[in-house]
Amino acid sequence: MKTPIKDYLSEIVESVRPDESGEVADYIPTLAQANPDRLALAMTTVSGRTYATGDTDTEFTIQSMSKPFAYAAAITEHGTDKIDSIVGTEPSGEAFNELSLEQGTHRPKNPMINVGALTINQFVCQPGANWKTRTKHMVELLSTLAGRKLRVDYDAYECEMDTAHRNMSIAHMLAAYGFIETTPHDAVRGYTAQCSVLVNTRDVAMMTAVLANGGVNPVTNQTVLGRSVVRRVLSVMAIAGMYDEAGEWFTEVGIPAKSGVAGGLLGALPGQAGLAAFSPRLNDHGNSVRSIAIFRKLSEDLGLHLMDADAIGSRALRGTRVSNGRSIIEIQGPVNFTAAEIILNRLATSTPSESEVVFDVSRVGIVNPVGRTLILEAMRRLSHDGKEILFYDPEGVLPNPDMGEGLLPVILQDAP
Repeated sequence: MKTPIKDYLSEIVESVRPDESGEVADYIPTLAQANPDRLALAMTTVSGRTYATGDTDTEFTIQSMSKPFAYAAAITEHGTDKIDSIVGTEPSGEAFNELSLEQGTHRPKNPMINVGALTINQFVCQPGANWKTRTKHMVELLSTLAGRKLRVDYDAYECEMDTAHRNMSIAHMLAAYGFIETTPHDAVRGYTAQCSVLVNTRDVAMMTAVLANGGVNPVTNQTVLGRSVVRRVLSVMAIAGMYDEAGEWFTEVGIPAKSGVAGGLLGALPGQAGLAAFSPRLNDHGNSVRSIAIFRKLSEDLGLHLMDADAIGSRALRGTRVSNGRSIIEIQGPVNFTAAEIILNRLATSTPSESEVVFDVSRVGIVNPVGRTLILEAMRRLSHDGKEILFYDPEGVLPNPDMGEGLLPVILQDAP
């Protein structure tokens, strides 16, 4: 059986493709040259599986999507108290390139806007390190998160430095208030190099999956970031990751996210998955138009809003066994998207060889709408593969199990 997850992601990508609104970031010459029609989506689960569709091998500069990881590096290196003394955690309500400072302390309001990120870049490794040392440290961290060696696009870096007048003025103001450890020029160099690391959508999904998995790379099982660090990073992403669109974003989409002006958008769902989308055309807030549309559809269709009350179903597949010539699929606990994905992956990688397949949901407490849709789709696909589908649901947690196309399973009255 082929899992429907990638097919679904492809449908989402194609549904937003006709939207040609927005403009590429023409204030940076290298970004102005981007192909505006590029479009990609990737998802990496906390089990380490990646589903990707579209232009997923196209590289682009990470830009402000680097900010959560720089913030994590600074906390890891210097501790929460020190970093809290130099950068706040409040939403700014202003554009990403405004001089948003707290009254009295003059601290940048949060690390997700440029003024905060310029400050944070000073602290991503040992105190007083120059921009080249800080860049080396950030590239190593981002490479570990992505699971492959990344590099700085120095052509893009030089181009951005030539037009970094606003960031340079912000850095001079930060220096005046005592928040720059080196020099304003060095601060802007380090931050610009951090933003010029080349990634693709698969890389970003894997990096974000580390955040979703509590700081552990879901493929290598390497602990990259501490759990308390990740919790803090995701919290700030939730309140400030989408700039002056952050409140509307979290209310409607409910996914801690961070955007970049190259067209990238990342999102992390704790205990579930890392998400990444790419499309270069931006709205007035500096966020990718089609990437936002993709995340909205994912949130709505898959029930991914963080405030939804569904429990995480990471142990949904109790087991599979063969009895009386039948393959028994035993499902348990709450069944949401995460749970259904685990079940679908098992069926796709180890399709039952028996001609009769029983779905036993007697230990399931609740099935949300997307869980229901995906389980029924798995049953339909197995039926198309020539299997006879049987269904055991004594508590009626999944009523009217219509697989579509007029297909209904055989209902069992007794436990298989």
